[in-house]
Amino acid sequence: MSGPGTAGAGRFAAHVRRARQSGSLVVQPRMGFAGARRMREGLRAVRDVAAPTAGTVTVDSYTRVGEYARALEALRSGAELNGFPLVAHGARRTREVLDGVASQDFPVQVRHGSALAGRLVATACAAGADATEGGPVSYCLPYGRVPLRDSVRAWARCCELIAARAEPMHLETFGGGMLGQLCPPSMLVALSVLEALFFREHGVRSLSLSYAQQTHPGQDLEALAALHRLAAERLEGGPDGGPDWHVVLYTFMGVFPRSAAGALRLLEESARLAVRGGAARLVVKTPAEAHRIPTLDENVAALEFAAAVASDERERIRARTRAGLRPAPAGGPYGVYEEAALLVDCVLEQAPTVGEALLRAFATGLLDVPYCLHPDNANRARAVLDPWGVLRWADPGRVPLPPRTRRAVSADAAVGSRQLLDMLGFNERRFDVEDVLGRRLADGAAA
Repeated sequence: MSGPGTAGAGRFAAHVRRARQSGSLVVQPRMGFAGARRMREGLRAVRDVAAPTAGTVTVDSYTRVGEYARALEALRSGAELNGFPLVAHGARRTREVLDGVASQDFPVQVRHGSALAGRLVATACAAGADATEGGPVSYCLPYGRVPLRDSVRAWARCCELIAARAEPMHLETFGGGMLGQLCPPSMLVALSVLEALFFREHGVRSLSLSYAQQTHPGQDLEALAALHRLAAERLEGGPDGGPDWHVVLYTFMGVFPRSAAGALRLLEESARLAVRGGAARLVVKTPAEAHRIPTLDENVAALEFAAAVASDERERIRARTRAGLRPAPAGGPYGVYEEAALLVDCVLEQAPTVGEALLRAFATGLLDVPYCLHPDNANRARAVLDPWGVLRWADPGRVPLPPRTRRAVSADAAVGSRQLLDMLGFNERRFDVEDVLGRRLADGAAA
């Protein structure tokens, strides 16, 4: 979905909008290679996938934490890097990577993970990248010990750099992917909306709101509906019509199934969820995730697979519509919208600016990401998975919850270390067990 203020939103947003109008899902990898030639080859291969795609330049770990000299030294010595050292390559070299590959039909996003991203974002802007990703909370709390106040200040400057560029640049909040798993969906939705409001506050006109697939398809579908509803309410009500926006789903970011079949089933579920939930874009993981960094061919294969599944799911929906079957209602029994809306309202009441409101909310525990060890996170809140994979609050700490949710919190739902490890491996076991059962049934039928 896009807001009415789409004119001049930039080619990343325009590409996603065209795909939606044609009934297609944009698929995108998390791909990054150290060498400029290899990175360009990777982008070309993604561009040539027979589906709407967006390119990704994922930076290396040194660049993410501002160790640019170490990234340059590794690049010069040929040492292995786990991504593209954007700052070490510089704007001119990066522009050469993009020239002739990035286009109206294939925009490219820089993905990183940096709390203090000023130099990185400035380089991406100068190089002509179409989009980047991040946020003052979502690129700070999971990745290190940078004070949240410093991250808020740095991301305000990043937003102003992005907003000042002549060709509009797109910015995606990572708020819906906090820690990858075991954060209740309502918190993910609220953080995604709050970071989007922070971006708008600092002049960004084209943005996307993220949500990461969790452990229960029904709850995830409700979370996507809640994210769309809250974004429509909060981003499209201003006198200027609000910014252009869409929703992006990430394939599950936690412990991945170890079997190839199990991993493909998880990827399939994410692609079907993206279509059912109205996401415009899907950031794809590959079956290699449980073992190592995926190759270029594995990235391309995962994109092709996800696009084929999305096409099949759209056809299933059309068939049900032709048969007179109505889609399931967008709401659900998990209370995601009610919890997220209350969270957003309570945070915004803390201060006149979104940035200061975020700081106060974390300082008082009003926002509290379960199991996040950052010093500026209270880390009192806890979440728990029930036997069906529904992610619930075990102890909200000081996080405000609607009366219905708070009544459902069990007083004896303390989470120990063994249970935490079991929860982290839920999707791995779920999809790998399906693979084992499937092979046993096939063997039995053959016998």
